[in-house]
Parts: sequence; structure tokens; C-alpha cells
Amino acid sequence: MATVQEAFLRAFHATHPAVTTRAMARGRSADGRSSYELLRDRVPGCTRVLDLGCGDGLLLELLAASGPPRTVLAGVDLSAEELALARRRPGLGPAALCAARAQQLPFRAARFDGVVSHMALMLMGEADQVAAELARVLEPGGTLAVVLGGGAADGEREAYGEFLRLARPLFRAAPAEQQIPSLGDRRLRTREGWDAVFGPAGFEPVVWETVRIDLTGSPEQVWTTVSSFYDLGPLDPDVRADLRSRFAAESAELALPDGRIPCAMTIHLATATRQQSGKAART
Repeated sequence: MATVQEAFLRAFHATHPAVTTRAMARGRSADGRSSYELLRDRVPGCTRVLDLGCGDGLLLELLAASGPPRTVLAGVDLSAEELALARRRPGLGPAALCAARAQQLPFRAARFDGVVSHMALMLMGEADQVAAELARVLEPGGTLAVVLGGGAADGEREAYGEFLRLARPLFRAAPAEQQIPSLGDRRLRTREGWDAVFGPAGFEPVVWETVRIDLTGSPEQVWTTVSSFYDLGPLDPDVRADLRSRFAAESAELALPDGRIPCAMTIHLATATRQQSGKAART
């Protein structure tokens, strides 16, 4: 059964399709890879891959163009609008794309040897049921690789952190009808919490890596990144406009000699293997 949280996410992405790609695709880690490429490279030998919360299909397109021949590529998302964009990607002709909830995936057991998810798993409710479903559709020994948001980069004065400093009081002060529902399960934001959810479902202990993503860019590019926050959507337009004006002034003080605005965030790369044997996952 769809939840209030899922209804909000559907409505947001209907209005802002491809929002995550626009916010993050240009970002780079220290070795020059985007967060999408980092995730792609966590499943190098997998030939049957599911993208959970596939959005507009960028990650699936990267998977289709790299590694061994992918005999099965599938993507699920709550948003019809995001899936429509994914279907237009020329490299995804053979991919199976469908609207589905992570808590009830439309695939047989052990269908995949890899599952990936970029900035989506952390938004999902009923995390224990999601973990059980992922264990069910992954074959024993299969790989689950996920990118989770990690927040502002510590110890830096840059635009992402400045935006949060300005925006969080507005989010908290907004009237109830302009506040978003609580999204996701906080346990999935930490290594210990992840293992508490995925261990009982049949996964080995997670490999957890925190990576800095550089999103430095023009003022417009940086605003596109920071304004992707779900909390911004329901705010009064005058409040959003005032926030943008104040953010522009604050971030301009950080500008580099070439006019670009320094901006960075961290992500968590979580990789876990489906147990070969032992406790069976719940169905």
C-alpha cells in the first residue's frame, strides 16, 4: 500500500523530474569519477543488474555502456515522469523499466546478481521489508551497492554547508502544511544502522566508505544542486525567493577568481554481499 511519504515523492518528481541527476551528475570525487560512476564500478562483474529508484536512467545507461555484457538490466521507480525520461535514453532500449515499490518488487527470487541504488534507498520506509525484498531478488553471493547522502563536507566553508545553515531554520519554522513528511529510516545513514537492517535479512557486514564529491560550479549550477532539497518544494514562493537571494549573496563571498562557487558534499558508498548460506531472508 502506498504511503504518505511515497505520495509526496511521486508528486515532487512529477514536478521536478531528473532533479537528482541535475543536482549531482557533474560532481566529481578526488579521482574524477561522479557518484554514479563510483556506484557503477561497485558491480563490475555483474551481468544481471537492478537499479532501485532508477530515476531518469543515468546510472542504468552507464551500466549498459560498461563492463561485461549485461544480459539483464532493470530499473524500478515510483515516478512515472522519471521512468518516461529513462525510456528516452537511447542506450536503454533492452532495459526493463517499471513503476514499483521497493517493498514489493515484481521479480522472481534470485533474478539478479547485482542491485544498485543512487540516493534513493535512504528515502524508503519499511526498511526491513526493503532489505528482505533485496535479499530475495539477489542470488546468493550477489552484490548490493548503494550511494547514500552524507551531508556537507566537514571542515570546509563552501556553498552546500552555507545553504544548509540558511535553509534549515526556514524548514523548521514552516507551517505544518509546508513541511514534508519524514522520509526514510535513519538507521540507513550509519554503518551500524545499516547492518542492523540488512544483517538479519541475509547480508554480510557492509563495506562503508565516505567520499567527498566536488560540486564547484557557476552560481546557477550551484543553486541547481542545493535547491534539489525536498524540503524546499512546499515552501511559500516568497520564502524560496528570499532564501535564493540570501544564498546568492553569501556564496558570492566564497567565489574563486574564475567566478565559480566552491561547493562540496559527502556521500556514503555502502556495499554488501548476499550471504551464500545461512539465515534465509524474510519474504
